[in-house]
Amino acid sequence: MANQSETGHAKNVANFSTLITVVNSFGAVYNPSKQAITPGALAAQAGNATNVMNLLNGALGQSDIAIAARVVAFEPMSKLATRILNALRASDVTDQIVDAAQSLVRKIQGKRATPKKTDEEKAALLAEGTSIKEVSSSQMSFDNRLDSFDKLIQLLSSIPQYAPNEEELKITTLTNYYNTLKSTNAAAIEAETRLSNARLSRNEILHKTDSGLVDIAASVKIYVKSLFGATSAQYKQISGLAFKSEKV
Repeated sequence: MANQSETGHAKNVANFSTLITVVNSFGAVYNPSKQAITPGALAAQAGNATNVMNLLNGALGQSDIAIAARVVAFEPMSKLATRILNALRASDVTDQIVDAAQSLVRKIQGKRATPKKTDEEKAALLAEGTSIKEVSSSQMSFDNRLDSFDKLIQLLSSIPQYAPNEEELKITTLTNYYNTLKSTNAAAIEAETRLSNARLSRNEILHKTDSGLVDIAASVKIYVKSLFGATSAQYKQISGLAFKSEKV
């Protein structure tokens, strides 16, 4: 469902179409000297606005799909990391190697090495004069999780004792999964970039000072007011059409 801001931009374009219909109904009497608000220029502006909104809506749908696909692809990672760690613990490796793997697993899962202090514990430490500085250990961005998963695979690849019989835990399978995650993440980033660029184009056509749809609509209203008068029926036909500048 489109959010309120996206709906607001669409309403601007719809109202602009209504504005054009009304001023065209005035016939030859509507004859502004300002080129940007002539019937031909208004039609071109409306066409550009419609095209950019179609481009934006397409990019928005593609972004939603790519983001959802990334969420689905990354969803098994945390549980898989736990299984990997348990498989490593079950092999004949040193505690230091397990600790190194566990550190990466925590980053993949966004967990802290030590539990975060409660408000009561913080108050007690402050009362003793101990300063408290807790830095968030969460590294749950897709890029960070992907990097930590890659490092975990590289670590496992260097451990001869890590040789699970389970297909889904083998290095080859994990590498294939990593490559899938990497491409899915890249696709989502690309889709988000296309969406961002489409919004920039939308803002240029709808909201650029003086030449954007919103300012052009305001100029049309001013001209019609000057042509027919502020209390005229003609001006009242368009005075209620709202055009909002929403550059988001």
